[in-house]
Order: sequence, then C-alpha cells, then structure tokens
Amino acid sequence: MRLAVIIPTLNAGGHLPGLLHDLEAGRAIIAEIIVSDGGSADDTANLARQAGAVSLSGPPGRGGQLRRGVAAAQAEWLWLLHADSRLPPDWPKAVAACCETVPANSAWYGKLRFNSHDPRARLLEGGVALRCALARLPYGDQGLLIHQALLDEIGGIPDLPLMEDVVLARRLRARLRPMSLVITTSAAAYERDGWLRRAAVNFWRLARFLFGASAAKLAKGYRR
Repeated sequence: MRLAVIIPTLNAGGHLPGLLHDLEAGRAIIAEIIVSDGGSADDTANLARQAGAVSLSGPPGRGGQLRRGVAAAQAEWLWLLHADSRLPPDWPKAVAACCETVPANSAWYGKLRFNSHDPRARLLEGGVALRCALARLPYGDQGLLIHQALLDEIGGIPDLPLMEDVVLARRLRARLRPMSLVITTSAAAYERDGWLRRAAVNFWRLARFLFGASAAKLAKGYRR
C-alpha cells in the first residue's frame, strides 16, 4: 500500500509540527505528505518544507485546499487530516488494517477526542460518537481515509470553503466505517468560545447547511 497524507492549513504553525512529528511513526507506509496551505501569514509553509512535506499554496477554503492536495497526490490511498490533529504512536497499524481491505469500497474515520480534561469535552465526544453511529456523519477533524478510486466515484472533494466534510459523508453514507484509532484534536476553539455555545453554533450551522444555506455564506461567520 501507498498512503498520501493531505493536510489543509491556514496559520497552523502552532499545531502542524505536532502532527508532522506523529506521522513519523508511519514512514514505512507513507509515500507523501502534502500540506495544502490557504495563504498563511505565519511560518506554516516553511515548517512543512523543513519536515520534508510537499507544500502547496493557493486561495483559502478547506474544500479547495483539499482538492489541490488530492490532485497532487500519487498514492492510491488518501488520508485527509486537520493540522491540529494528534495521533497515537500505534496509528500505522490501524490505518494499514483499513487499507488492506479488498475491494477498497469503504472509507474510514477515527474516534474523536479533545485535548482537554474538562468534563464537557467527554460529553461532546459522546455526542460526536452518537452522531456518527446514527447519522453516519463524521467531521473532518476525525480524519478521512479513502481510496483514490472511491473518491473519484463519489465526485471528488467538493470545492467548498466549509462543510466539504459533510458533503463527503453524505455521498459516502453506508460506506463509511469507524477505524480503531483515536484522533485527538485541539479544544482551543471550545475553550475560547465556551463549550456549549460553540457546540450550539456548530449544530445550527450544520442545520442551516442541510436545509439549503450556501457554504460560502456560512463560511463568512465561521471562526476557527
């Protein structure tokens, strides 16, 4: 198997080194790491190049950034990860087990955990697990492991500034599978905005999108 890791970034200099460090454990299966930047004003691009990653640059917007990364990838398997994700040391075993499935007609996502000891983090994690189980709707911070052929079959990455992960999940539906892997993500936005407030705003944004609001309009009020 050959794996391409694709990471969309925007001013991610504070987070990206941690993820790149974690990815070192999978050098035996990683063919390429592609950092698709959306015009960072910090040292994100330099950090990516120093770590040996391919660094792409273009307009901001997570969907478009992921599309550019996928277009540059040569590997059969793609792993889309957010820059503020952290991985456990044994992640290559879980990813390899998914990639060895034949035929490659499933896509895989991780179990979400926040890097916080706040009890509200555990509550929100439980809500995410329930959403995935009932609605098959993982978000991008859970990662998406998918074969190039399957991604092509469902129409590729939607060129949206936001909600591209929701569109992908809805296109994949029953072909989405949970992998045996915990992906830890930053809780900074929840700690800054308030756990309940941030969760409520995210839910309201999702509801508006599902009922027809444009991703471009929703992106204007989105704060990372």
